[in-house]
Amino acid sequence: MQSSYLDVSGMFVERQAQRSSMHARHLNEQLVRVLKTIGYDVGFQKGQGQYLFDRDGVRYLDLLSGFGVFAIGRNHPALREALKGVLDSDFPNLVQLDVSTLAGVLAERLLEHVPYLDKVFFANSGAETVEAAIKFARGATGRPGMVSCSHSFHGLSYGALSLMDDPNFRSGFEPLLPGCTQVPYNDLAALEQALSSRQVAGFIVEPIQGKGVNMPTDEFLPGAAALCRKYGTLLIADEIQTGIGRTGKFLAVEHWNVEPDMVLLAKALSGGHVPVGALLTRKHIFDKIFSQMDRAVVHGSTFAKNDLAMAAGIATLEVIKQEKLVEQAARRGAEIRLALTRMVPGYELMKEVRGKGLMIGVEFGPPKSLRLKASWNLLETANKGLFCQLITVPLFKDHKILTQVSGHGSHTIKLLPPLVITEEDCRWIETAFDDVIAASHKVPGAIWSLGKTLVDNAVRKSA
Repeated sequence: MQSSYLDVSGMFVERQAQRSSMHARHLNEQLVRVLKTIGYDVGFQKGQGQYLFDRDGVRYLDLLSGFGVFAIGRNHPALREALKGVLDSDFPNLVQLDVSTLAGVLAERLLEHVPYLDKVFFANSGAETVEAAIKFARGATGRPGMVSCSHSFHGLSYGALSLMDDPNFRSGFEPLLPGCTQVPYNDLAALEQALSSRQVAGFIVEPIQGKGVNMPTDEFLPGAAALCRKYGTLLIADEIQTGIGRTGKFLAVEHWNVEPDMVLLAKALSGGHVPVGALLTRKHIFDKIFSQMDRAVVHGSTFAKNDLAMAAGIATLEVIKQEKLVEQAARRGAEIRLALTRMVPGYELMKEVRGKGLMIGVEFGPPKSLRLKASWNLLETANKGLFCQLITVPLFKDHKILTQVSGHGSHTIKLLPPLVITEEDCRWIETAFDDVIAASHKVPGAIWSLGKTLVDNAVRKSA
């Protein structure tokens, strides 16, 4: 009897013209409306490395990289071969009453990069690693409190959401986890006041904040580590976006010579194909949680150590090592920041370029000239942060560059490209930004016509 297997590739081709209608009917209709409104519904068909290709075969430079998961680029051949190898090998996956060989290998290789930590706990996502960190911190210290920073982003599950102060994410879902407080980023005095009660189990911090690409002062992270030691609080570095080479070091905390008690990883570790998260920690913390045989499974996740996820992590680390992508991130990031920083004096709407490695924020701010000020104020009145759409939309439509505003109401555009971008890509970025920002200073002009359309949409939405 002839066997018949599902042709998923054929299904993709056959149904791709219906993607928007299927999503509107069965999934998130509001997202479909957003994409159509700003002209992003181009129907991407293929991804290779740092590039995306739409339904007409047009190539785009991806500076979003799936919120940072495609550090090694899309569909890297080494990653694909690793995943195929697992599928072809009939491994005894997820036996549960056994231990995973590939999980042992991935844990070993991760800890080689973070030698001051001893143990790894695997999860399915960044949010799950944050949830694990909350439990581990409370379980290891016997304390109820958790402290995080204002404007942070740690995930959207209940524990992770409780660590954030953004009303756009919290509204409608409260009350959240008790005992969670925020202090201003870079404010050591406020942090000490929060920790001085000696009731705080953990202080969780993004070394560089993803929302806004906010940079720490040189004193903040070392000072926070010292305060955590002083008051018996565990320091938790959320490196879910900044880790695995993104900032030009394997971990962003390395820029400030800080050694946290826990490091949280995800996103790039997946290679973009199989979700995976990892919590790295000290032995004494781990042993407090898994303290005896009847607590061997006191915390876990069914799919966390599945062979495909572990293989994806192993392959990703190997590609980063072989292709020297950490060093490349540092080099290419410096080139892009320098090129964009040189533009700042010539454009009054540009405020600052900041970041490390290939995590870059381009911030815009109010102009001084009366003509630009009137147009800026019109946008801000309609919807705070709307100006950045006047940059991201033309970057996409006219220059085929995909990027994002770095948060709700933000005036910062975030660049988070794959670590494999080339010198030619850097010139592409420089030329495109220069052209679009120059056009944004011409009033009236095509970009401000777009602004009027966005204002009209914002007004209709509020009505």
